[in-house]
Amino acid sequence: MKMVMAIIKPFKLDDVREALGAIGVEGLTVSEVKGYGRQKGQTEIYRGAEYAVSFVPKVKLEIAVDDDLTERVVEAIRETANSDKIGDGKIFVMELGEAVRIRTGETGASAL
Repeated sequence: MKMVMAIIKPFKLDDVREALGAIGVEGLTVSEVKGYGRQKGQTEIYRGAEYAVSFVPKVKLEIAVDDDLTERVVEAIRETANSDKIGDGKIFVMELGEAVRIRTGETGASAL
C-alpha cells in the first residue's frame, strides 16, 4: 500500500477529485494549507497599502491506495492539476505500513 500526498492549487480540487473518482479512488482527505516555494509568495493590496504575503494558499490531498493503483493516481493528479505555470504543486508517494478500518477491524488493502 502507498500514501499519495499531493499539494495543488485550490481551484483544481474539484477536477482532481473527479479524475480520481473516475479511476476508482473511493476516498481521500483534503486539508487547506499554506506553502512557500518557488512562487515566493504574492503581493496584495489592503486598504491602499501594498504588502507581501509569503505563504500561498494550497490544498493538500492524502490518498491511501493499493500498490497497483498508485501510478494511475499519480498520473491522474499530475494531468489534472497541471496548468503549466509555476506553483502547480507537488506529489509525494510514501510506503504505507498498515491500514485498519476502525468500524470493522479490517486490515491491509481491504481497509482502504
